[in-house]
Amino acid sequence: MNRLFFRFFVLVLLSISAAAFIVYFTINRLFGAPLDNIARRQASAQIFLLEQYVDQAPADQWLERLNKVREVSDVRYELVPLSAVRSRLQGHEARAFEQGELVLDVDQKAFYRRVDLNGQRYIGSEEEALTASNLPIDIGFAMQLETVRYVIVALVLLVPIGFWSRAHWRSLQQLSSVADRFGAGELTARARMQPRDSVYPLAERIDHMADRIERLLAAQRNLLHSVSHEIRTPIARLEFALELLRDAADDPALSKRIDGMEGDLTELKELVNELLGMARLDAGQALQRQPFALEPALRQCMAALPPSAIPLDAELAPALGEIEADQRLLLRAVGNLLRNALKYANGAVRLSAQRADADGTVRIVVEDDGPGIPEDERERIFEPFYRLDRSRDRSTGGFGLGLSIASKAVTLHGGTLLVDASPLGGARFTLTLPS
Repeated sequence: MNRLFFRFFVLVLLSISAAAFIVYFTINRLFGAPLDNIARRQASAQIFLLEQYVDQAPADQWLERLNKVREVSDVRYELVPLSAVRSRLQGHEARAFEQGELVLDVDQKAFYRRVDLNGQRYIGSEEEALTASNLPIDIGFAMQLETVRYVIVALVLLVPIGFWSRAHWRSLQQLSSVADRFGAGELTARARMQPRDSVYPLAERIDHMADRIERLLAAQRNLLHSVSHEIRTPIARLEFALELLRDAADDPALSKRIDGMEGDLTELKELVNELLGMARLDAGQALQRQPFALEPALRQCMAALPPSAIPLDAELAPALGEIEADQRLLLRAVGNLLRNALKYANGAVRLSAQRADADGTVRIVVEDDGPGIPEDERERIFEPFYRLDRSRDRSTGGFGLGLSIASKAVTLHGGTLLVDASPLGGARFTLTLPS
């Protein structure tokens, strides 16, 4: 946000500077050089004496009047050959000089003019030029005046812009804070600005959007929670009915069918539990943070996994120490990652954990030698109910909620969960937790 307004002020300053140069060159093009006009005004007395006193004299008195001006003026007047002046002038100044116009040299504080184009002043005057040096020209003072003028203009423009930008910036900062809080899960965050605020129309639309999102999410959570709870009742009834049916069944084929039905019920119960867990995480459940030893907790998590033919290799650093977190929720996230790895691995799964010496960050890695995850789908696997290969749903089990729950649990702890390719050949999940 600060960068935005810094760029805005730089743009305003550059625009004022560009406008000053454009004004200068426009005036120079249309009315002559501004500095030349200033210098001409400062030397107006000497120019007036030349044009209205010396030049108005009869031809036989021209030199006499010039000498009288020399006696009473501090300006040094000299008659020099045309070649001496022509070597000093170039471009439009040289052309103006050849036409008999008075040419100012601001840097040298002098002016030049041909004495006469036709030799009417005196014999040979058309071959001479009149130079006046030591003119009372002070461009430095004029430049200071121009600088002060432009500074005043810049301040008159920048001060109101600064006050407006400050109010605008504070409003945008408020919107940014609301967006951060809303994105962090505080769904009640609103801007609630006054109609006089500069960004009120935008804030009003953001508040309306936040209201609608809050209502939709609340309705979704309530529906998910209610449905999950309501499903438990018929599931319990079905379990009871299946137990009664098993006791009364003598046919082996019927018993096998009952076993299949009980498996479906177990799967349904797991789905309900996952949905309830997801609902609690989405509701931003409070973490029960307590310090606990990380290494034995991870080994306990490994021991709680269902039996598997695939070996699970553990590489836990000896100096993991303790971590303050919600042990149940964190171990559930790690357990979901391990179950996912065991589900798709071909013959090897590895769990490793280490703590960074610099900042104490804990890094837990779960990797396998399975088919891996395509790079373009590595972000989507954390979405609820998303599965890479739907043809394996029945063979591998699961509902596409495990990785989503793991990601939400890690996020609640302020950590990150990333996936990339493993050196084993499959997928590697990296769980990073702050100290």
